[in-house]
Amino acid sequence: MKVTCLQENLARGLGIVGRAVSSRMSLPILTDVLLSAEGGRLRLAGTNLEIAIIAWVGAKVEEEGGIAVPARTFADFISTLPPEPVQLSVDKGTQTLRIRCGRTIANLKGNPAEEFPIIVRPNMEGALSLPAPTLREMIAQVAFAAAPDMERPILAGVLAELEHNTLSLVAADGFRLSLRREQLEQDLGAPSQVIIPARALNEVARIAAEAERPVQMAILRERSQVAFRIDSVELISQLVEGLFPDYKQIIPSSHLTRVIVSTKELQAAVRRTAVIARGANNIIRLHVLAESKEGPSRLIVSAVAADLGDNVVEVDALVEGESMRIAFNGRYLLDLLEVIKSENLMIQLSSPSSPGVFRPVGQEVEDYLHIIMPMYVQD
Repeated sequence: MKVTCLQENLARGLGIVGRAVSSRMSLPILTDVLLSAEGGRLRLAGTNLEIAIIAWVGAKVEEEGGIAVPARTFADFISTLPPEPVQLSVDKGTQTLRIRCGRTIANLKGNPAEEFPIIVRPNMEGALSLPAPTLREMIAQVAFAAAPDMERPILAGVLAELEHNTLSLVAADGFRLSLRREQLEQDLGAPSQVIIPARALNEVARIAAEAERPVQMAILRERSQVAFRIDSVELISQLVEGLFPDYKQIIPSSHLTRVIVSTKELQAAVRRTAVIARGANNIIRLHVLAESKEGPSRLIVSAVAADLGDNVVEVDALVEGESMRIAFNGRYLLDLLEVIKSENLMIQLSSPSSPGVFRPVGQEVEDYLHIIMPMYVQD
């Protein structure tokens, strides 16, 4: 292999691919990044056997070939080089990568490319296409509600439902649920669903932050994988096997109280109250007050911690229905409020022991909803 490419392009590609490189020393080859010159470009690949990321870097290819080198060492070294052309060549006899940039020459010991796990380039024929900003928003509004650990792999994934011209993403960790739907211009055909690891989707969102073209997504059922193509980057992830819980049964069909409140004002109130709530298992109480002789409708956000004290924040709100008290995990509220982009938020409540439903005001009713299970508090 003998190629020349720009330092900034190589460093960027290594930064993207490095997100998939494994830290498990039990399989040392997985701590490497694969470099291969083919088709007039330099191909970078990293994998942990669950997620694989391939980045293509524009290069002048004089000789094709490949080598696997320690990912972190190589990326760290390339990041220190000046913004000049970088020449890469491989000594097949010693499996050494020679790096030349300006007046700098380095040699990095590597492994034969043949020892690196095979990453089959995905067939993207018939893939659905989504604008990068739309997909990033969908992932941001859903993935945070997935379980953070792999002890429950199904709940650590995000359900993707495809039906005709609608893509739905759903995540739930047993205490909260997020659902986001998006209407597409293309027909996806008969209903189908797969579970995608939340970590993979978060990587897709991160890569798509600078995407100039729509993101392509293809379900590779024969290999139980999902593939995303984002400009010159491809991400391939294993799907999660199993059945996702029937989330539709969790969504309340009615409510007794509806609250419309400013998203920013509620966010500020919850942040302020969360300081005290840290000493009380993150419990934040909401007291919804309907309009009465005592005053206009409003929402009171409060927390009480025996060892710290208490605080109360009053927020203007439009309340329809009955007054009600309910308590939620403050961290869950903050996570939700971080991804709500609308000026106002609607909260639907049925009872102090029933899930609260949160929807952005101004969007279609079914576009996005978030459900949080209440916490029990003793007055």
